[in-house]
Amino acid sequence: MRVHELKKKSSKRVDVRYLQTLGIQTYGEDNLYPQTFRNILAASSTGAECLDRFADFIEGNGFRDVPFSESVVNRKGDTADDIHALVCRDVAYYNGLALHVNYNIYGDIVELHHVPFENCRLVESDDSGYVGKIAIHPDWSGQKTRGGKVIKVAKENIDYIDVFNPDKRVVAAQIEAAGGIEYYKGQVLWVSLSGKDIYPTGKGDRVVTEMSTDEGLANVKYRNVRNNFLPAAMIFTKKGTNITFDQDGNEIDSRDDDDSFSDSLLQLQGDANCGKLMEVTLETDEDKPEVVSLNSQNYDKEFTVTDISVTERIYSAFGQEPWYCIRIGKVGFSGDILEDAFEYYNSIVSKQQRLIERTFARVFRHFYEAVNTSNDFSVEPLKYVRNATVSDNNA
Repeated sequence: MRVHELKKKSSKRVDVRYLQTLGIQTYGEDNLYPQTFRNILAASSTGAECLDRFADFIEGNGFRDVPFSESVVNRKGDTADDIHALVCRDVAYYNGLALHVNYNIYGDIVELHHVPFENCRLVESDDSGYVGKIAIHPDWSGQKTRGGKVIKVAKENIDYIDVFNPDKRVVAAQIEAAGGIEYYKGQVLWVSLSGKDIYPTGKGDRVVTEMSTDEGLANVKYRNVRNNFLPAAMIFTKKGTNITFDQDGNEIDSRDDDDSFSDSLLQLQGDANCGKLMEVTLETDEDKPEVVSLNSQNYDKEFTVTDISVTERIYSAFGQEPWYCIRIGKVGFSGDILEDAFEYYNSIVSKQQRLIERTFARVFRHFYEAVNTSNDFSVEPLKYVRNATVSDNNA
């Protein structure tokens, strides 16, 4: 999937088709929307910065209920807070999340695991529109290896797991169909902010072209510094003549090697060679030595307006205008301004936080033991604190 394919206008924003060989609905035309979007975002310094801030605010300071946040929720030793942190990153990237639950023979949830959202695909819906399973593969691009061998995108390497339904009768029927609890794969709770069984797009999707441009501008700056021709001046001198003698005592006329000119150009490129002088020898003796000042082409200036526009639009897409104004010096860097910025952005991420809170409540309502007696799954928001220690649920 290319940038222009991510950006093109359509009613769904993500093209979905049925891939019969795998029994799934594709996430994008080539089934790699999450992977492509993540790579574009990671390559943009501005986009990555905004995404990190977005994820940090969604996570906040963790669950308000500290004992619950410290509860171990699977055999790997992951706590509820560990799972929460991973989920927040997925929601920040894709506006979606996925959790895997295991049951005991009584139909109670006994384990909770995070599933990378980019690894999940919806299977085809039935005649009633119901999507009964989630297809999970560790790398839909088919590049990851296991045991030295590439994990091919084939049915035998895909886990098809039942969607979340904690009804004990449903769980019992699934366990029986699997041939016993030891063969049962559990269920996956797949959630999208775009709606039930609809592939979501990330918050930065609307500026995917700008983020790709941001990467391109960074490359221009890099090449301008590393590869640009940056001597201070060129000195033109007469072609030199070196008088030497061979082993028999005969005189040898040895002139300068003109082939060294190309080598000289290469040696004067880049930041390490900036400001050096370049000597050019002349063919005729009539010309006198001359110094010519050079003004190299600064490509940065050619894209200044584009750079500013791209950065502003990326910040705007993530709702981070206050930080952009601070960055460009439009407003000061006072504690009051930062407090207002924190309060403002906590309101921006509240939708994502509520989604996560409801999702955890759905799971732990059916957990085999009461790990959240307060039934409070809300998150402690981030606050800007001046000259004081910040309360941290993870301390």
